[in-house]
Amino acid sequence: MEILGVLLGVALLLGLGVVVLVVIGLVKAARAVGEKVERQEAKARRAVENVTLKAKSYTQTGPQGQISAVRLGLRTSLDGTRRVLEGAVGQDGQLGEALALLGRLDAHAAELDGELRMLEREPDAGRVAAKLPELRERADRITHSAETMRWAAQDRMHRFAADELGRLSRECEDEAGALRHWDTVSGGSGAGTATAPGASGTASAAAPGASATATASGDSAGAGAGAGAGAAREAGGARRGLTDGRGGRPSAEELLGLADPVAKLAQRLRKPTTGPSAG
Repeated sequence: MEILGVLLGVALLLGLGVVVLVVIGLVKAARAVGEKVERQEAKARRAVENVTLKAKSYTQTGPQGQISAVRLGLRTSLDGTRRVLEGAVGQDGQLGEALALLGRLDAHAAELDGELRMLEREPDAGRVAAKLPELRERADRITHSAETMRWAAQDRMHRFAADELGRLSRECEDEAGALRHWDTVSGGSGAGTATAPGASGTASAAAPGASATATASGDSAGAGAGAGAGAAREAGGARRGLTDGRGGRPSAEELLGLADPVAKLAQRLRKPTTGPSAG
């Protein structure tokens, strides 16, 4: 039972927490919707007032028309500067300070617009003529300050865009050079090809010398082999002459008695004569 009571208490707490979160979410959503509606109403009301002031500045003459023109110029300058700063503050955080200054300037402009509105309803033409130059001078100062910040923000955005475009152009050129890497490779290959004939010529020039050297070596080797073979043949002939006839037939020199004539002559001189036919 105690465990069941604890579980029920936990479930009630969770349910209560969910209900509180839902209520908080609904309140925040309603507040956001209300603020959005108020902003839209303020914009619509301001647009209507701007149209009315423009019509008055064109249709009315005298101080009334001048007051309407001053109020319209003041609103137009501040609205234009706010649009530029709010549109660029997401990309450049430093413009947030300028936007804060514009808020303070807008507060002075709201006070001045209130004074101009009261002066517009002023029945005394003398007071209107006396106060209008001072109020116009204040409006010009506010307008000049707002326009200075707007122009500076525009120049800053243009400068950043130009710098970014310059960096992007350099990166594109580098990438194009990387994509044309075969130009460098073909240039290196051409240089190698230009030096290749000289190398082959050198090899060709060296080849005959090598062939001549090889031929001379071969001739020397052949001569040596031939000499060795002749010596072997002479040795073989001598050996065959000293053996008992297994080496082959006697040569013509041996048959004619020209082989080693001194030895043959000595043998003939030692042999006794047997008759007159011996001579």
